[in-house]
Amino acid sequence: MLLPTFGVLQSLFQGNLKVENVKAGSETPLSNIAKIRSYALRISEMTTTTDVKPLTEFGYVSFDVVGTLIDFEGAIKGGLADIAAKEGIDLNGEAALAVYRDARYEPDAGLFPDDLGRCYGRIAEVFGLPDTPEYRQYMIDAVGEAEPFADSVEAMARLKARYKLIAMTNARRWAFDKYSAKLGNPFWAGFTTDDTGTEKPDRAYFQKVFAHVERDGGCKDDILHTAQSQYHDIGISRALGMTNAWIQRRHAQDGYGGTIAPKEFTVPDYHFHALIELAQAADDAFSA
Repeated sequence: MLLPTFGVLQSLFQGNLKVENVKAGSETPLSNIAKIRSYALRISEMTTTTDVKPLTEFGYVSFDVVGTLIDFEGAIKGGLADIAAKEGIDLNGEAALAVYRDARYEPDAGLFPDDLGRCYGRIAEVFGLPDTPEYRQYMIDAVGEAEPFADSVEAMARLKARYKLIAMTNARRWAFDKYSAKLGNPFWAGFTTDDTGTEKPDRAYFQKVFAHVERDGGCKDDILHTAQSQYHDIGISRALGMTNAWIQRRHAQDGYGGTIAPKEFTVPDYHFHALIELAQAADDAFSA
């Protein structure tokens, strides 16, 4: 089935588009409009939570870190803005993110955030920036020092009071340690690409986390997987039978930004625009 584009889905989630107004066109061919309207109806009927396992019944919450808790896009745009200003070049941050995203598809892509050096080379070529070893390292350092989203520290502290929190990041250990410290070191366990030898959405990554939870006496069904990336987290967590929560960090922006686009959109079990909304929902559930 052909799915609606991100822009259509986003408008439905935000309530800016009614199902009956989903029209045929370049994004939604006429032959598929009935299927898309049916799919869109399911989305438009979603509330903050669906009829899934209550938040009070989880013992663990696993998290994507980069993009969900840490604003890596802001760090990329900020680092590029510094370089562009120094060189007297105008640069569109969102356009640069698109180049970064495409670079991350390439077969020679490395681990995050070390790969920012290579990706900077692609961005520099497109926007006419000098491609120097110093600027490549500057981008690696800038993203390695990326800051949490404004709500992340408080939300994680509140969630830590109720659950064992598990980091599942595609960042390397050196960067994760920095991110965790900025978040207040809230994690009961942390998994990085250095620990797992792979990256999400590889099933093997998730299996290592399941095994760790099982050694603690829990199981996969006790985990709520929380993330912003449809490609790296929401789709694969559904395929593995997990309950998931989509933190739609880019709800006010079109497109996928610096994150690889999924082949198809996965309707999440829980849907929030910010992490603090999940923390509040958990507080409300436990107080009911």
